Amino acid sequence: MKTWNKALSVLVALTAWGSTHFAQAQDLANDYPSKPVTMIVGFPPGTATDSVGRVLAERLTQRLGKAFIIDNKPGQGGSIGAAAAAKAAPDGYTLFLSATAPLAINMHVYPKLGYDSLRDFAPIGLTSWLPFALVVNSHSKINTFQDFLARAKAQPGEMSYASIGNGTSSHLMMTLLMQRTGIELIHIPYKGSTQAQTDLIGGQVDSTFDTLLTVMPHVKSGKLKALAVSTMKRSKYAPEIPTLNELGITGFDASAWLGLLAPAGTPKPIIDKLNRELNAILDEPKTQSRLLAMGSELLKSTPDEFTAHIKSEQEKWGKVVRDAGVKID
Repeated sequence: MKTWNKALSVLVALTAWGSTHFAQAQDLANDYPSKPVTMIVGFPPGTATDSVGRVLAERLTQRLGKAFIIDNKPGQGGSIGAAAAAKAAPDGYTLFLSATAPLAINMHVYPKLGYDSLRDFAPIGLTSWLPFALVVNSHSKINTFQDFLARAKAQPGEMSYASIGNGTSSHLMMTLLMQRTGIELIHIPYKGSTQAQTDLIGGQVDSTFDTLLTVMPHVKSGKLKALAVSTMKRSKYAPEIPTLNELGITGFDASAWLGLLAPAGTPKPIIDKLNRELNAILDEPKTQSRLLAMGSELLKSTPDEFTAHIKSEQEKWGKVVRDAGVKID
């Protein structure tokens, strides 16, 4: 009987502690945020991730009454920013807007990252997905995808392409295209879209795969030519650009997605509050129009759905990396 009473006392104490702890966490969420929130982006200003992040930060600031401030930490395909976010205090005041690479690709290509995509983060929700476009300099004699293939096959190993970093989606998409077509291009990695596209416009590199969000202003101004998009369906943002699937690369379907996360251990009530706010923002017609006008298609999820999505994407891109033989020292 004494043992039973002791066990019952422990159970009651634990229940009381749990209730108190939950109540404290809920109170914390109710008061959140009480100061500015930093949103880390692992890519430079002007990139697709940064542009989407600034739209979301603006609306979160307006809805929650405290500043959400973008902190760009570019490098290593977005992993420098991810590592910084993973080490931040789990209190809701440091968030991480990630693209595909830091969470689903980089662990397959970099030997050391300084974080674990699943262990070190608390997913909040998906925000959008981004079709990519294959583009060349407007002064190039390449006017179609067929021209691009013909020149690459006639000059194996001579044409170059820029990416926004080793192991990023732009790198792997071109790797996939080379694998599917048998062409050989020289890879020149940059730290972000702005530098890569500046050199493409200037004629220092021959081509790049990058998001429609970042390339279309240059396409519309006549500085770049868009040859194809990377998804199975044409983009609503630029429906005039054919898909690689249409142009004979059957089944080619690749894009990047974005999602918001916090450091692991961030109280669940704060995660849930941010998820509700994020999804409410994505439901706003004005926000939808702003994102779609940038070439960003909308995605929404619960935290659990986002976690499952990361696991699925890790498996998908892991196979791509292994099949393509991509490895970065």
